[in-house]
Amino acid sequence: MTKNLSLAGLLLVSSALIAPSAMAQTADQPPADADVAEDDEQEEEDVDISTGGGSGTPIVVIGRYIPEPIRESSEVLSVLSTEDLARTGEGDAAGALQRVSGLSLVGGRFVYVRGLGERYSLALLNGSPLPSPEPLKRTVPLDLFPTSILASSLVQKTYSPNYTGEFGGGVINLTTRAVPDEPFITFSGSLSGNSETTLQTGYTYFGSDTDWTGFDDGTRDIPPLVQQALDSGVRIRFDQPEFRDPNAPGFVADILDISQSFENANINLIQRNDNIPFNGSVNITGGTYIDIGSDFRLGFVATAGWSNSWETRGGLRQQGEFTNDGQTITPNVSDFRFLSTQNRIVVNGLLGIGAEFGDHQIRFTNLYIRDTAKEARISTSVGPVRNTGRVQNNQNTEWFERQLISTQLVGEFEFGDLNIDLRGSYANAQREAPYEREIQYAFDTTANDFIHDTRTGGQTDELSFSDLNDDVWGGQIDLTYSVPTGRRFDINVGYAYYLNQRDFERRAFRFVTQRQGGLPLSVAQLRPDFLFSDAILGFYDIFVEERTDAQGGDAYTAELEVNAGYGQLDVEIFDGFSIAAGVRYEDATQVVTPLSFFGFPINPLFIAPPLENDYWLPAATLTWNFAEDMQLRLGASRTIGRPQFRELAAPSYTDPDNDRTFRGNPRLIDTELFNAEARFEWYFERDELFSIAAFYKDIENPIEQLATSGDNDVNVTFLNAPAATLYGFETELVKFFPLYDWGGIFSSRRLRTQVNYTYTQSEISVSDGATTIVPGFADPQPASDYFIDGVALTGQSDHIVNLQLSLEDEDRLSQQSILLTYTSDRITNRSPINDRPDIQEEGRIQLDFVWRQAFDIFGQEFQGTLEIRNILNEDFNEFYRAPDGSEIQALAYERGRSFSLGVSTTF
Repeated sequence: MTKNLSLAGLLLVSSALIAPSAMAQTADQPPADADVAEDDEQEEEDVDISTGGGSGTPIVVIGRYIPEPIRESSEVLSVLSTEDLARTGEGDAAGALQRVSGLSLVGGRFVYVRGLGERYSLALLNGSPLPSPEPLKRTVPLDLFPTSILASSLVQKTYSPNYTGEFGGGVINLTTRAVPDEPFITFSGSLSGNSETTLQTGYTYFGSDTDWTGFDDGTRDIPPLVQQALDSGVRIRFDQPEFRDPNAPGFVADILDISQSFENANINLIQRNDNIPFNGSVNITGGTYIDIGSDFRLGFVATAGWSNSWETRGGLRQQGEFTNDGQTITPNVSDFRFLSTQNRIVVNGLLGIGAEFGDHQIRFTNLYIRDTAKEARISTSVGPVRNTGRVQNNQNTEWFERQLISTQLVGEFEFGDLNIDLRGSYANAQREAPYEREIQYAFDTTANDFIHDTRTGGQTDELSFSDLNDDVWGGQIDLTYSVPTGRRFDINVGYAYYLNQRDFERRAFRFVTQRQGGLPLSVAQLRPDFLFSDAILGFYDIFVEERTDAQGGDAYTAELEVNAGYGQLDVEIFDGFSIAAGVRYEDATQVVTPLSFFGFPINPLFIAPPLENDYWLPAATLTWNFAEDMQLRLGASRTIGRPQFRELAAPSYTDPDNDRTFRGNPRLIDTELFNAEARFEWYFERDELFSIAAFYKDIENPIEQLATSGDNDVNVTFLNAPAATLYGFETELVKFFPLYDWGGIFSSRRLRTQVNYTYTQSEISVSDGATTIVPGFADPQPASDYFIDGVALTGQSDHIVNLQLSLEDEDRLSQQSILLTYTSDRITNRSPINDRPDIQEEGRIQLDFVWRQAFDIFGQEFQGTLEIRNILNEDFNEFYRAPDGSEIQALAYERGRSFSLGVSTTF
């Protein structure tokens, strides 16, 4: 049996996973609204489940063990319930989702579905779209969502027309806590550490008095004099009369006063901390309801949390190019050793209000997340860097504020055979990076020391302020009518609107001496807070100079507007055999507009032509429930993938996680996909299953990352490959083993085993004469210069394995889990064919242990949690590997072992 649910229906399904009534059902209990007719000979159940319209068209389901979420949908689903989230022990949605079959976690923040990058996955919150506070991504990073605010997570891997057409890998829908059945309040807290970080040596800088809260006290605001100069529209330079001559027309302020107004020691001075502190978090969650009359319930749920964590990374960052006729690679461009410490503070809050009356429901959900990262980093080259010929020491201080605000209003109304779902949402994401600072010192043989001489063409001195603002408006109306034919015959139509607007601006500066011959060695050797003190700036004529790209390279606006209509039928042809088929029409306009400064014209290479496209996107899924507790699904669809704003925009952006500089390609085009899947599922006992699926994707114009050599880092841009295919299979087994016969402490225990494996292959196709648009070139370039025919797509791992072994007590909470994840090598960045090998990330095994235990103190029940992560102490390694086997580390560092102790209690 299948049923094609509306988006609201899927939300109800996932919410049901945490309802006490659903959790209390035994294997032999039907849903509350089901009529059961038992056949003593076959031991089957015929379950009558209401459709989205609510009339209750009879549906025959052969098998009592098929879970309701799977039974209620015609698509391929994976669901993490509240218990599943707790069993993993993960603190955020990204970590928990990596346990799902076919999903892998990249960078600890983004989820890849079946080897396709995050660009091909859609993240929703309660069914509504979200903006991203990340300049490089349109998809919101899932590490922003603490598991404490989530009720469940649903992953849909086959496309249905009620979702946006940007569906290459799957939809990830995060469902927040719903209105409770009983009033409650829960307090929780944790203390954690890491072997490479906690009580070890790391770096920090002062910043402001309130940094520990995740909110700056105003220290990092642009100084008023600097803002006044920026507002004048004149580039800040020593030779501009507006900043030198008080009698000049349009005089703004003296250049020395402007230069001395920037923060100095608070930002520039990196300090060593020999005892990096432990991590900590606290959360409070509560809910209640009010009954008004006999048929109206008003409910409330709220949560608030704060966490403070530290991470120190020490390792290598190397660049190299081919030698020995392209057979060998050595770190002949740069070879750096680095140590960085990041202090991350997350503040989150959720307020949900729900009203239930009759067969109708209205929900109003508001979410606030603020994620702040404060980082200090020092890197030193082992030998001379090629572009300068000198040994370098780079010092970086950074402060990144990511903030997400989301508000949603959802109404679900049932009028007999007609179901109407209405939703509207607004979300805002911001990312501010004030006082992003890099100061470079170079070794001078005369001084026998590192110096920074502040001359033009000398050592790098970068100071920047950047601000990103992303707004998303969404609206949807969904109508489902159940035709009373005696079999299921659902007609579903809807309209969806999506508008995403982004503004980005970066203002860049450096300090330059106007003194002839530069600075004396005794001054150039000074540490940064002395070198940039007011006295030194004034005496040695060191003035600030604005380096903002005037021709569109440092600011842009962007907009994506999508109007979509869809229709689909879900029809039961005969008992146990149904088909859901439909089509979605999308009309979209995407525009990225670079902005200039100081009256300069836009660089023609930065101009992105509008992407105005419309698509018909069909989808069909066939479900055959051919035997008891077994079903077969076949699905096919066409979907698309649009370039992200950052991939089209010209402004450069440095990723603090890997020090790589990204610049967009204004002439990228849409990606089009054909998707096919076949899946067999067998639910042989309650909560136990075996499944195996094969999938295939034909991809036209996939977007790939291209990495080239920079001065001190790797420069990355984006290209459309001509075509690609991706195929593979995944399988999963969940099985319980009762241990009651062992007696003693095992008398009420069972062993839960869950294992899934995904095999994926992908191949880029480069035909003779195929071309691609490369930034910096006016004409198309041969695709064979950048892509090798048959090579894998970036981001795709051949093998993904997840294993969970959980010893569970069925009488009270006592659960010990071993979790193992293996991900094989994957390409992270393409390289020009004759330049260097592709950058690859080394596969690794992640072995974790989680112990959850209930205990009483003075009659109050508490839950304790012990977590040990990365038990095998696997490191991170990105590398270049040449044909002769020679290898250098693009980025490598030790991750260390982590541990956490947590406690919670509910009143």
